Amino acid sequence: MIKEGVFLGKRYEILGRIGSGGMADVYKGKDHKLNRYVAIKVLKSDYRSDEVFIQKFVSEAQAAAGLMHPNVVNVYDVGQDRGLYYMVMELVEGITLKDYIEKKGKLSAKETISISIQMVTGIQAAHNRHIIHRDIKPQNIIISKEGKVKVTDFGIARATTSTQTISASVMGSVHYTSPEQARGGHVDERSDIYSAGITMYEMITGHVPFDGDSTVTVALKHLQEEIVAPSEEVPDIPYSLECIILKCTQKNPEKRYSNCEELLLDLKRSLVDPDGDFVLTGGAGAVGSDRTVVMSTEEIDRIKNGQYSADDDYDDDDDYDDDYDEDEEYEDDDYDDDDYDEEENGDYDDRRRKQDVNPDTKKIMRILMIVAAVIIAFLILFLVGNAVGIFRGPGLATTKEEEQATVPDLRGMTEDEATKALNDLGLGIKVENERVPSNEYDEGEVVSSDPSAGEKVDLHTQVSVTLSSGEEAQTTKVPNVVGKEESDAEKMLADANLKVAKDSDYSDDVEEGYVISCDPGVGEEVDEESTVKLVISLGSQPAEVPSIEGMSQSDAEAALSNAGLNGNATEEYSDTVEAGVVISQATAAGKEVSKGTTISYTVSKGPEMKVISVPDVTEMDQNAAEKRLQQEGLSASVKQEYNDAPAGQVFYIYPGAGTQVEEGATVEIWISLGPDTSSSETGDEQPPADTGTDDQDGTDTTGDGTDTTAQQ
Repeated sequence: MIKEGVFLGKRYEILGRIGSGGMADVYKGKDHKLNRYVAIKVLKSDYRSDEVFIQKFVSEAQAAAGLMHPNVVNVYDVGQDRGLYYMVMELVEGITLKDYIEKKGKLSAKETISISIQMVTGIQAAHNRHIIHRDIKPQNIIISKEGKVKVTDFGIARATTSTQTISASVMGSVHYTSPEQARGGHVDERSDIYSAGITMYEMITGHVPFDGDSTVTVALKHLQEEIVAPSEEVPDIPYSLECIILKCTQKNPEKRYSNCEELLLDLKRSLVDPDGDFVLTGGAGAVGSDRTVVMSTEEIDRIKNGQYSADDDYDDDDDYDDDYDEDEEYEDDDYDDDDYDEEENGDYDDRRRKQDVNPDTKKIMRILMIVAAVIIAFLILFLVGNAVGIFRGPGLATTKEEEQATVPDLRGMTEDEATKALNDLGLGIKVENERVPSNEYDEGEVVSSDPSAGEKVDLHTQVSVTLSSGEEAQTTKVPNVVGKEESDAEKMLADANLKVAKDSDYSDDVEEGYVISCDPGVGEEVDEESTVKLVISLGSQPAEVPSIEGMSQSDAEAALSNAGLNGNATEEYSDTVEAGVVISQATAAGKEVSKGTTISYTVSKGPEMKVISVPDVTEMDQNAAEKRLQQEGLSASVKQEYNDAPAGQVFYIYPGAGTQVEEGATVEIWISLGPDTSSSETGDEQPPADTGTDDQDGTDTTGDGTDTTAQQ
């Protein structure tokens, strides 16, 4: 396991482990060059010396690196650092489809189809680049918290142009593997389609179609047994969806969908016509008609003798499982499609199966459907043509425009003139009681109307008019009320013989209760008694304190920053909370505070380490020295050297006696081999000189002396 804080490639910081798979561990990391969080897959130490596994790991990166698609977990980088082989991928917060199925028991038809469309779209993106996934299964399908479905883990993917024979190392998980994979035969895009069909089967029923006590048993079932129709367990499954699943899972690849494009077309059509009979199975390829494949003795032996091992490196554990919040809610509504309404399509229990309908009857029904479609098309054409006037003639309906009138310009008219002008257009008049001063219009003439001139209104609408009082309008300038306290601004406007209207808004620059702006603006000349609109500050917009307990310190700071808040971290030891994780926060989550507020929180330093003073074990024999160190909670690294001290006796220790070290640290003990009786240089390792600094990691850095480390 890689420690937090370690950098790979001088760029990617390890923030913590989030999962583990068959070949690799997955860590959450930060790309400091691009300032983003990523997932870092690191090959396990057991396989770093195995060239086959290293090549497989590199091949995964190469296969996925060229895939940049919304329905694929994107690969950003691959590298090696200090013997660690790593791959940098898109970090997806969410839940695996496997966990989602287990959580819900089984999915609805609508949800199954919606997820399948996104899944197959991702697979299609790989196939378009001539890459076969070979391990499609719910564990390798991720549903993000935003509802986006992504295909991941191209660990056994291979280009379709490869001519290598299929071996055990490239087989997918047995419950989802195609018959040709189980047989060790040729694998192409249709193998992924088979696995996708098994995945759809599991979504709609809640379980895989074939199971057994061993991988061999399951593989044989894929080869020899007929799949049970989903409708036997889910009676209300749409007919089209069942046909799609059964076509995907045909044992003969020739009878499956030839490519993902065909499959996607049927899935999308199933959303709008769930009970339609449009899935083309073709002759011998009719759903349910595929013959059982009888395996030869050689083929069975080949599976039993290594083609499918129970110890397969590709287990069903998803690399990201530990990163997903099991408590996160992923409701059916995340995948709703407005075109799919189960209620509109009736009760599936009452639908008839199309294969039971007489062929002649089906022909008649199709003819009737065509005739009905033609009639509907003509009706739509007529309605559209009538709307735009193509078919307009005597006796046809009038348009909305013919029931409306345009308000004339009434300004300058007397009340009687305005009344006649409006009445002639089929409109009424309403004269406002309050008259207004005007420098432009004489007493009794119209100053303005509502609606104003040029606006279209329905017939018989009353138009309000305001008449001139005949007085000259007095003007004034809007005083500088911006930045003034609300009450002061009101008084200044009243003194200027202006009326006040008020609104409010948040402001980070203007104190609460003070004027942010006014309309008309400061200094503008306006009529007296006109209205000036003030915008009053509500102060800084409040921010809601996020819940950061349980987050890493970097995630906590990011969450606070996104909320417009600052963070102040303190550290303390904890036996229950992992180092680097937030233990508590001073301000409760959900509380509203001003933006820019500093939120104090406490970060765990992990368990407090016990400090031990190194005991003096010089002049002891090796066994006694090791036992003494073990009693103190320390371990010994034994080194041997010719010395004048008696053979078998400790003549030197490092760190020296009395040095303060952490519990569990390693102490070097040097055992005398007795005096050197040879006359030539031996080149043996010498005890390190005491420099006054402590190297507590037990690393041999002084020579090639024999290290026989003894661990407690």
